Amino acid sequence: MAPAAGPVFTPRIATEADIPGLVALMDRSIAGPLAAFLTPDQIAASRKLMGIDSQLIADRTYFIVETDGVMAGCGGWSGRITEYGGDHTPGRTPAPLTPGVDAARIRAMYTAPGFVRRGVGRLILSLCEEAARAAGYDRAELVATMGGEPLYRAAGYVEIERFEDDRGGTPVPLVRMGKRLTADPSR
Repeated sequence: MAPAAGPVFTPRIATEADIPGLVALMDRSIAGPLAAFLTPDQIAASRKLMGIDSQLIADRTYFIVETDGVMAGCGGWSGRITEYGGDHTPGRTPAPLTPGVDAARIRAMYTAPGFVRRGVGRLILSLCEEAARAAGYDRAELVATMGGEPLYRAAGYVEIERFEDDRGGTPVPLVRMGKRLTADPSR
């Protein structure tokens, strides 16, 4: 007997109509998989720092991965200065980056608890990298949570710096990471 096939994941670009479902997925992801890496106070602070960035949706650079109509994960990339955070996060800078000079930003990656370690994050990351490369970016950077760091390392991202963000009331550990998107080291 052949082994059962896993779910088929279908990616698509998020629209404004998806925002309520995305917010719910993000909340489940912060409360679920991320909770294994953070204290309850850091989880509460993470909710204040992270979340939906409607600019990514308006820019049509935010992906949803579904299986049988269920959101399994989401994430995007950006050609804007803001590195991480949601609409409510202080210090956002929506000014544009310059392809070929600046690194594209990988942003707001979340996987629904029932789909962790099933290739959802890897799929979204590859879609983001491909789209950023097509837009002229030769590098990508991201700010990883402790829960996301293993995925990014496995995908070739290297640590740039570790820091904590205390704007949510309790310091949350984060790591800035980067990756070259082209094989040409001169780019």
